[in-house]
Amino acid sequence: MLKSKTFLKKTRAGGVMKIVREHYLRDDIGCGASGCAACGGAHEGPVLELQPLDRASSLCPQPHYLLPDTNVLLHQIDVLEDPAIRNVIVLQTVLQEVRNRSAPVYKRIRDMTNNQEKHFYTFTNEHHRETYVEQLQGENSNDRNDRAIRVAAKWYNEHLKDMSAENQLQVIFITNDRKNKEKAIEEGIPAFTCEEYIKSLTANPELIDRLACLSEEGNEIESGKTIFSEHLPLSKLQQGIKSGTYLQGTFRASRENYLEATVWVHGDDEDNKEIILQGLKNLNRAIHEDIVAVELLPKHQWVAPSSVVLQDEGQNEDDIEKEEERERILKTAVNEKMLKPTGRVVGIIKRNWRPYCGMLSKSDIKESRRHLFTPADKRIPRIRIETRQASTLEGRRIIVAVDGWPRNSRYPNGHFVKNLGEVGDKETETEVLLLEHDVPHQAFSQAVLSFLPKMPWSITEKDMKNREDLRHLCVCSVDPPGCTDIDDALHCRELENGNLEVGVHIADVSHFIRPGNALDQESARRGTTVYLCEKRIDMVPELLSSNLCSLRSNVDRLAFSCIWEMTHNAEILKTRFTKSVINSKASLTYAEAQMRIDSAAMNDNITTSLRGLNKLAKILKKRRIEKGALTLSSPEVRFHMDSETHDPIDLQTKELRETNSMVEEFMLLANISVAKKIHEEFSEHALLRKHPAPPPSNYEILVKAAKSKNLEIKTDTAKALADSLDQADSPIFPYLNTLLRILATRCMMQAVYFCSGMDNDFHHYGLASPIYTHFTSPIRRYADIIVHRLLAVAIGADCTYPELTDKHKLADLCKNLNFRHKMAQYAQRASVAFHTQLFFKSKGIVSEEAYILFVRKNAIVVLIPKYGLEGTVFFEEKDKPKPRLIYDDEIPSLKIEDTVFHIFDKVKVKIMLDSSNLQHQKIRMSLVEPQIPGISVSADSSNMDINEPERKKKKLQK
Repeated sequence: MLKSKTFLKKTRAGGVMKIVREHYLRDDIGCGASGCAACGGAHEGPVLELQPLDRASSLCPQPHYLLPDTNVLLHQIDVLEDPAIRNVIVLQTVLQEVRNRSAPVYKRIRDMTNNQEKHFYTFTNEHHRETYVEQLQGENSNDRNDRAIRVAAKWYNEHLKDMSAENQLQVIFITNDRKNKEKAIEEGIPAFTCEEYIKSLTANPELIDRLACLSEEGNEIESGKTIFSEHLPLSKLQQGIKSGTYLQGTFRASRENYLEATVWVHGDDEDNKEIILQGLKNLNRAIHEDIVAVELLPKHQWVAPSSVVLQDEGQNEDDIEKEEERERILKTAVNEKMLKPTGRVVGIIKRNWRPYCGMLSKSDIKESRRHLFTPADKRIPRIRIETRQASTLEGRRIIVAVDGWPRNSRYPNGHFVKNLGEVGDKETETEVLLLEHDVPHQAFSQAVLSFLPKMPWSITEKDMKNREDLRHLCVCSVDPPGCTDIDDALHCRELENGNLEVGVHIADVSHFIRPGNALDQESARRGTTVYLCEKRIDMVPELLSSNLCSLRSNVDRLAFSCIWEMTHNAEILKTRFTKSVINSKASLTYAEAQMRIDSAAMNDNITTSLRGLNKLAKILKKRRIEKGALTLSSPEVRFHMDSETHDPIDLQTKELRETNSMVEEFMLLANISVAKKIHEEFSEHALLRKHPAPPPSNYEILVKAAKSKNLEIKTDTAKALADSLDQADSPIFPYLNTLLRILATRCMMQAVYFCSGMDNDFHHYGLASPIYTHFTSPIRRYADIIVHRLLAVAIGADCTYPELTDKHKLADLCKNLNFRHKMAQYAQRASVAFHTQLFFKSKGIVSEEAYILFVRKNAIVVLIPKYGLEGTVFFEEKDKPKPRLIYDDEIPSLKIEDTVFHIFDKVKVKIMLDSSNLQHQKIRMSLVEPQIPGISVSADSSNMDINEPERKKKKLQK
């Protein structure tokens, strides 16, 4: 049966176009119930069970299916995902609405409908002759959809009655919309709210905790006092943004101070790029990463960024007076220059909430169901949840989702989602840091694995098409010890004409990962391999990463080669690119390669090749540095693990050898050569990498720090910075130069991927190169796979496809890659921090020399060179008399009693693991030298029981 809709649409040119839409109605769409004779198996895929006896509901004791409306799916998805909830009918009307409103929830529903064990069935009610409804005159689309859902629910109940009179199968309509529920009951449809139904499942009381609390009335603080101003509706915000009254931007909460945040304004206006927000009322219930509308405050109310470190430790939610007192601390006298544009949040344009990992802070009130949840991420406020299993969840890592934040509540409301495991357990903590940094780490699906080559694999004649055979060359790889994903190999040989031929051979991953298939989509989503201290989260399945694409020695492997002809003075005469087959003659570690280069007794082909490469690399590096490339420093640490327990037993800073630099030089050269080639060929859609020059204000701290040691750092160009860092030496303080380079690294901007057709500035500041890309690590970076595809098309070795030459698609891809790379970096740092804690847990208390990196109002941030470890020494502690502190931002310096601290001063600190806060176990540092009465501690004795958790102390005090 055919229905048609006709409507008129105004075109851009001002004309009117008549549009006719055809809508087919069918009577062969199955109901999804297995064994239904009337439908005759018209349905495919997962079906509803004939006798759903898995849920004992006190409201509906007979067997039944559930039919939720759109809002239940959107807000109660955590409940629906529980294994206890099965046999659910998802209507097409509902699914379409969800798809339009939330892509992540839509994906989760699709996953459930594909899961055979869940028995979720999608019913195409919009194309079923008996369940399709036309929109009535004067009826809005929302009401029409509600009616369509009720019609489908009624049809199901009548259909099932005919199918199994003796079975008494029912369909229960689940809705939180009061009017819709009343109408359904009037029409004879059994209907309950989600809460009513879940509470009736007596066998599964834990499900109640997973309910999202949506009614803001019932969850108000007892006092009922309004704390926050109302958020303006979206229509008013859009008008305000258009007229310039409000600014739109991303809300970034501070890690160090819960009463402060910044909003990064969207758009090109440089003046108000960053707006400061201070105080609870001005933050107005925005949560980190929300898109908000802010109103600028008048200039006399502008503030300076605070240097105070404040953590939210209040247990009592009514302590608003205390908050106001803390806000006054922030507003210290500052000079006019330091004031920044300041504003307040007037409304939320888009919430960017996600499930948060953290711990339960159990309420002091006995038998209370309401508790505060403290997220692991300090930028997220605490969340109030209701749970009946508080005693079970205490001391465990859990996941909580936010439901809403009423005006009269100090904290947002949320609900419990999942119990991850014991705090401090290595598996649990790794899971937490992967979830918190949004690192996709599930096992690869069957759909993805189905695109891998079948084993045993060998190179065929078809593979050799458009490929050079370079197996005769003396190629070798140089990598860190234990590396199994070998991306790159090198060779160097003398040609008959006296010049040198140098080759960089990169794993040909794009040969195995073809555009658009499930393997390609999953690799693009992951974006990068993430290296944790004891674990690697691969971007591509292990068969590729550690076997077929890994350029291991003495096996034939497919590669993409970049080959130069050079003079002995490293001048490039010719560059060519080719797909190839290689056979690596040796897989060396950096140390082994260094030994070969240094050993006079070794003169075989591999060693000769390495010496040639090393000699050229030194010339290339010197030339690069002369151009203004920066040599910066960051303390990298390496853990030595116990082979039995896998706990860290030693912690050292990584040693860098000449061979590290040798490999790096040729990788940089290959990346630059490829960038030039793909940009020549695809000026509009080359995937490149740029490193923007930092704004001058970023360098303030570096310049001031150097000045305090009577050194001048010039920052007008990268070359000036590189030269002044080279000259900044102190014979009596040899470590000073490293400290300056570490500080300079902190001033840098993030390097990012971009599409050449969407940007004009290609320059890479750190490498002093006019153009750059990533080509050399396709096993662990998806950007390199795209670059390989572009280069293959450029040399005629492969064909193109539409997405490769669509600059908008490429720009979207770059956005995801930049996000994934940033998150991978943060996850790696978090992993190092966790393993450092494990190390000091077994090591006990140690005292070490440290250097000051930053001074704050009430603390100093120090670096311990021996461990490459950074930490904060606080000078104001709870329940201790406050010392006399004078902070000078100009120098910068901090005077404590009669001792003055400057950046780069040498101090001695005591390091210990502080477990008083189970959630945020941290390395605690106390000052040992210089000695300040009442502040410094002795090197051997502990001044507190650092392993006694807070909750035990509370019990002792009672």
